Amino acid sequence: MDTVFRDVRVVDGSGGPSYRADVALAGGRIAEIHRETDGGRRPGGARLVDGRGLALAPGFIDMHAHSDLALLRDPAHEAKAAQGVTLEVLGQDGLSYAPVDDRTLAEVRVQITGWNGGGPGDVSVDFDWRTVGEYLDRLDHGFGGEGIALNAAYLVPQGTVRMLAVGWDDREATAGELARMKQLVAEGLEQGAAGMSSGLTYTPGMYARDAELTELCRVVARYGGYYCPHHRSYGAGALAAYAEMVALTREAGCALHLAHATMNFGVNEGRAPELLALLDDALDSGADISLDSYPYTPGCTTLAAMLPSWAGEGGPEAVLARLRDEATAARIRHVMEVAGADGCHGVPISWDTIEISGVCDPALSGYIGKTVARSAAERGEEPWATARRLLIDDRLGPTILQHVGHEDNVRRIMRHRVHTGGSDGILQGRKPHPRAYGTFPRYLGTYVRELGVLSLEECVAHLTGRPAARLRLADRGLIRPGHRADLVLFDPATVAAGATFDAPRTLPRGIPHVLIDGRFVIEDGRRTQVLAGRSVRRTAPGRG
Repeated sequence: MDTVFRDVRVVDGSGGPSYRADVALAGGRIAEIHRETDGGRRPGGARLVDGRGLALAPGFIDMHAHSDLALLRDPAHEAKAAQGVTLEVLGQDGLSYAPVDDRTLAEVRVQITGWNGGGPGDVSVDFDWRTVGEYLDRLDHGFGGEGIALNAAYLVPQGTVRMLAVGWDDREATAGELARMKQLVAEGLEQGAAGMSSGLTYTPGMYARDAELTELCRVVARYGGYYCPHHRSYGAGALAAYAEMVALTREAGCALHLAHATMNFGVNEGRAPELLALLDDALDSGADISLDSYPYTPGCTTLAAMLPSWAGEGGPEAVLARLRDEATAARIRHVMEVAGADGCHGVPISWDTIEISGVCDPALSGYIGKTVARSAAERGEEPWATARRLLIDDRLGPTILQHVGHEDNVRRIMRHRVHTGGSDGILQGRKPHPRAYGTFPRYLGTYVRELGVLSLEECVAHLTGRPAARLRLADRGLIRPGHRADLVLFDPATVAAGATFDAPRTLPRGIPHVLIDGRFVIEDGRRTQVLAGRSVRRTAPGRG
C-alpha cells in the first residue's frame, strides 16, 4: 500500500453514518477499507497517517467555479486546494472561452475580465485553443505538461455559443443560426463537456427565447448531460424564472441543475419555501433536478451585469459607446434606478448595496471596498455618475459584491434533498468575495458544527457524493474500494473558513491533507508542488 489512514472517522459521501476504519491507498485508488469492527490484520503501507480525531471524506466538488483561467495561470491554486476541493466545474453562467473564433474570443475576454482576468493586454495565459476539446487538452497539459492543481469539468457556455453563431443582437435566431448553435453544443459534448450552462441575465445569452433554449437542451439530453442555468431573475421574477427552467428542461427531457440557487432582494425575504415546494412538486412527478448554493448572503458579479439588456446589444464596445452618450446614459439610469433593469433582476438598484470588490486598472483602486453610494458621497455627486464613470474608465471591468441576500433563505435551501455546494468563487480583484476561499470549510465549520443546520454526514454528501452523481462520475464522490483516491482529511472540531469580507484571501483552518489520485496536494496544511489535476470528461456516448 502507498498510504494508510489509521483510525480515521470515515464520512464516505453517501449520507450514511460515519464509522472508524483504516483506509489504504494504492496506485491512486482506494484499495482497502478495514473497519475497526472487522478484526484481523490491519493494512500496512509505505506511509501511515494518524487519523485519530480526524475525518476522511471524498474530495469536495465545486459545482460552480470561475477558475477557467486561474487553473492555467496559478499552479498552486491554493484558494481551492486548501479548502479540500479536488474537482471544479468550469464554463459557468453561459460565458467562457470555448468554443470561440478569434472575434468571439476577443469579445468574451473583455466581457468577463472582471471574473477571470484575461482582458486585453493580459499575457498571463496563451489563448491557443478554440474548441472545447482543445481547451480540455490544454488543462491536461498545463504547466509544461505536468497538469493543473485540481481536476476540472466543463460546461458548454450557451452565451458564448450564441455570440459565435448569432452575435450580439436581441432577436430570435434564424433556423440556420439555431442549427449552428446545436452543432456547437453537440461538438462540445462530444469533446467531453458535462453539459451546458446559461447566464440569462448576461448578454448575449439572455437574448435566447425559451424555444431556442429548449432545442439546445434537447441536444444536451441526447448526450446524457445536464443544463445549468443562471436563470432570468433572482429578484422580482425569481419564482417565475425557476418555473421557466423546470418547464423547458422537462419539455426537452434534460436534467436540470440550478446555478447558485437562492432568493434575493427584499421582495423574496422568507420565500425559500415557495421555491422548494416548486422543486418538490417537479421532483415528485419525475423531474431530474439538482441545485447548488454558497453559504453566504451577498452575491458577486460584475458592475456591467447590472445594466439593462438592451444596453448590451452589439458587444462591449457598443456598451461603452452608450454609456458615453449623455441621452442614452440618462435612459439607462432611469431603467436601473426607477423601473428595475433586467440585469438587476427587475429590482430598482440600491447603490448602497453595491460594493466594488475589484477593478482592472490599479489607478481606480480607491473605489475598492466601498459601496457606490459611499464613493459618490465622498465625491459630492450622484451614485449613477460614479458608477457610469467607473464603468467607462475601467472598460466594464469592475466586480461587485451585492448585499441583497437573506440568511433564512440560505439555510432552508442548503437543507434540501437535491442541494450541492458551489462556491461561485471569483478570484479576481483586490477584495474578492470570501466564498472563493471559504465556501467548503464554512459549510463544515459554521453550518455543521456551530449552527447544526446539517449533520456532518449530510453535509459531506452534499459536497461529494451528490455532485459526483450529477456529473455521472462512477468512481468519484464516495469512499469505496476501487474509487479514485481524491480525498480530504479534516478536523471536524476546528475546520473553519479563514476568509472574511475584510480579509477574503485567508486560507482555511483544520484541513491538514488533500489528495488527488492518492498524491498529496495539501500536506500538513501546506501546498505541495504536485500537479495531479486533469480534465474530467463526459464519456457517455451520444444518442439519436
